[in-house]
Amino acid sequence: MATGRERQVTKQIGEYLVSAELYRSRFIATTFTGSNAVAINDKHETKPIQVKTIRGGNWQFNDVRRFLNVSILNDGKQIVHGKKNLQDPRLIYVFVKLISQGKDEFYVIGSKDLQEIIFKGYRKWLEKRGGRRPKNPKSMHTAVSPEDLSKYRDNWKLLRK
Repeated sequence: MATGRERQVTKQIGEYLVSAELYRSRFIATTFTGSNAVAINDKHETKPIQVKTIRGGNWQFNDVRRFLNVSILNDGKQIVHGKKNLQDPRLIYVFVKLISQGKDEFYVIGSKDLQEIIFKGYRKWLEKRGGRRPKNPKSMHTAVSPEDLSKYRDNWKLLRK
């Protein structure tokens, strides 16, 4: 299992790789500890970015309620009521899969498209289990896989919109 230090190094590598890619695309980029970045284009427009980095497996979200309205019944069954109003619908996510130098993968997706993937995936996952999380009924954890994001690979053009 990764240590706190290893997780922090992984996050920082992802931030700096994203920053480098943004500079290659003629953006000015800033990084902030905590996986956030801001890109500024040649028209001085800012694009808020959330960077999530993995070395393998899936990208994790501790609380699906960031994207969805979910409630838990007394019997532990979870009900997805729909999508939540996003805090910042302009937010762009850049998911980084670290492989090796020059072979890392980048998936660039808008928050609304990500929300749709999470909405469909979480509902499908719950349906297979009768609406109940098997280990911890109160858990709101969800994950997104590279396969879920495949059509957004190297979608840097999203930043030009």
